[in-house]
Amino acid sequence: MAATTLRLEDGAEIAVHVDGDGRDLLLVSGLGGTAAFWEPVVAPLRERGFRVIRFDQRGIGASTRGAGAVDIDRLAQDSLAVLEHAGSARALLLGHSTGGVILQAMALAEPARIAGVVLSGSWLRPNRYMAELFRSRLAILRIAPREYAAMVAFLGYPADWLEANWPRYEAMLAAAPMTPVQQDVVAERIEAILRFDRSGEVGRIALPVLIQGAEDDLMCRPSCSASRPAPSPARPSTCSAPAAISSR
Repeated sequence: MAATTLRLEDGAEIAVHVDGDGRDLLLVSGLGGTAAFWEPVVAPLRERGFRVIRFDQRGIGASTRGAGAVDIDRLAQDSLAVLEHAGSARALLLGHSTGGVILQAMALAEPARIAGVVLSGSWLRPNRYMAELFRSRLAILRIAPREYAAMVAFLGYPADWLEANWPRYEAMLAAAPMTPVQQDVVAERIEAILRFDRSGEVGRIALPVLIQGAEDDLMCRPSCSASRPAPSPARPSTCSAPAAISSR
């Protein structure tokens, strides 16, 4: 694994990881924003012939926040800068949850850099359920950050899976945003999600798009939801069986 640092104009330093050789694949994680989220799938993707590019998003993990205001368009520009830094002229993109939101902004901004897009558990705009859920998370974040992390675990994983994998729950509690600075980073990312709405623009995306959702996703309902893009020949959708793939 090659790990390097990308320095952006506003002072943010982004930790970038590149693994393998082959077709470029950029992985963009959800609200948690870490490259480590993708660790379990890096080796299988390498074996399938991908050069896997992933990174800690600004203010997360080994990356610094920088001075700029954070919104989805800025996070999309950060992701495009990661591709440039990794020497990728054109890449497949896979984004989970908030990562899928970032990918939509990337596809609208620079489609020539993108070979195709996979949106996993993502959305065009928050519906009422999602908006109320994230506003509640935002309130809990400030007054009870440990319980915030616990709630993310309980919402993000099926109960049976979590019952068999308590170390994952404990790791999430250990990584809870306990300091005001950490809470500020999470809060501005939640606020960016709540402001995001590409429902009037997504029809301009002419790239191959695969949309996936899980039946037991409690944060973003499956791809048959009205908050998702309608299926089309260029944008097939799938509703997968229950699966423990994330916490957000």
